[in-house]
Amino acid sequence: MDTGTHVVMGVALGGLAAIDPAVTNDPMMKSTVMIATIIGSQAPDFDTILKLRNNAVYIRNHRGLTHSLPALFIWPFLVAGGIWLLFPESAFFTLWLWSFIAVFLHVFVDIFNAYGTQALRPISDRWIALGVINIFDPFIFFAHVVAIFCWYLGTNPIPTFLLLYFVLTCYYVWRLKLKHEIVLKARNHYPEATHVFVSPTLHWNKWHVVIRTKEMLYVARVKDRSFTFYEQYPFEPIPDIPVLNAARNDKNLAAFLSFSPTYRWEINELEEDVTEVRFYDLRYRSKGHYPFVACVQLDQDLNVIRSYTGWVFSEKTLQKKLEIVTE
Repeated sequence: MDTGTHVVMGVALGGLAAIDPAVTNDPMMKSTVMIATIIGSQAPDFDTILKLRNNAVYIRNHRGLTHSLPALFIWPFLVAGGIWLLFPESAFFTLWLWSFIAVFLHVFVDIFNAYGTQALRPISDRWIALGVINIFDPFIFFAHVVAIFCWYLGTNPIPTFLLLYFVLTCYYVWRLKLKHEIVLKARNHYPEATHVFVSPTLHWNKWHVVIRTKEMLYVARVKDRSFTFYEQYPFEPIPDIPVLNAARNDKNLAAFLSFSPTYRWEINELEEDVTEVRFYDLRYRSKGHYPFVACVQLDQDLNVIRSYTGWVFSEKTLQKKLEIVTE
């Protein structure tokens, strides 16, 4: 989820901590536990700092180790330990417990995005992405805001936030049911489909869908449970040819391929003996454009001249990104 949603999740969890007698009976613990739940709700995303290096490193590592099984226990020790050093009279185990719940909820809700997490690492490096909740979901965010505001006005935090979590649980179940219906309808359109990739959008009633058969890729949008089909492309696994092998060794394309489960690729000959390889993630079609892209340009000896991967919404922007890389 986005940073703002994780913040309100941390505040709500800090309010729910009133259910714990160790917190309720100690004013200082109310404050320190609130700090712990807010920081714990953000901690797994501290790897966002990797953006300062480059997009490739960020894409390959975001929601990886920081969202793994060991991280579920390491983050709470770091958060609780840091707070305990500042407030040594606070109860360390209570701080750790609520930090752990905050970290666990962060990782758990991220599983429901199309991006997903490597939540089972090191047991498995597989990305777990259920694809039912958008990175920012207005209902989830504002439901938290309303509950927090009611608490501010004086309502009892325990029933207030328990009701919030009950409503959100029903919402998640509803979204899972919607996705299941979309997958079934997609397979009705193409019974020979081997994969159906579904990605949520900002709107409840709109979804991105890519249907893959053994021969074709079909890009569609679902609105109000009705399919609209757009482009279709031959499904062509990446061939074992020198230009693509050289491009795949580039860190940007390697990062793209580690993230994207469905894409199309093309090879273009540019001027001055330059060959360009492009990959487009088909899950995020926007106004006829595929904004998540990887681009690698190679010279005639198949050395990488420049490359880029990330979100771009126009050809002009992509060319600027490529120019920045070479400066």
